[in-house]
Amino acid sequence: MVIANQAAPSLLEEIRTLLNTEWIPNDTRERRDDFDDYSRRRRLTRSEAKALKRLRSDLRAAVKEPATTDEVLNRALRRLGVSVALKNARIAFHHHGGRAGELLIIVLEAMRDHQWHRLKACPDCEWVFYDHSRNGSKRWCVMTAESEGGRSCGTLAKVRAFRARAKA
Repeated sequence: MVIANQAAPSLLEEIRTLLNTEWIPNDTRERRDDFDDYSRRRRLTRSEAKALKRLRSDLRAAVKEPATTDEVLNRALRRLGVSVALKNARIAFHHHGGRAGELLIIVLEAMRDHQWHRLKACPDCEWVFYDHSRNGSKRWCVMTAESEGGRSCGTLAKVRAFRARAKA
């Protein structure tokens, strides 16, 4: 699924790409997991894939429920052995977590740069998008259909809410 203007800045787009290996397409409404394809394209070893899939679960939980971010990411930090050191009067991260550790450091840097909170999951399809809106209040991945006959989570949610109010 390609949706315009949802890319995250810089390396955070790598995180968004990983998170979007799992979502619920509007046409089938059945959870889809493309992690195996993601893993093959990146030529991950079995252990790297296992660690990344676990990190994906942690990060999806943090994006979907921001109140759990500290707890979830602290567990991941311990598991992947991420530590902080000073190098040339700058903060540097070290880890022994392979590719998963590298991606977790991207998350930490996004938090430092106040970008992490703009990474959101659509409450309908769970597609992860970067909120580029001025006030950071975007809720759905797409408000209007991208193509003729396409569906949009924002419009669908508003129609459901309208019908519920009308029924009441």
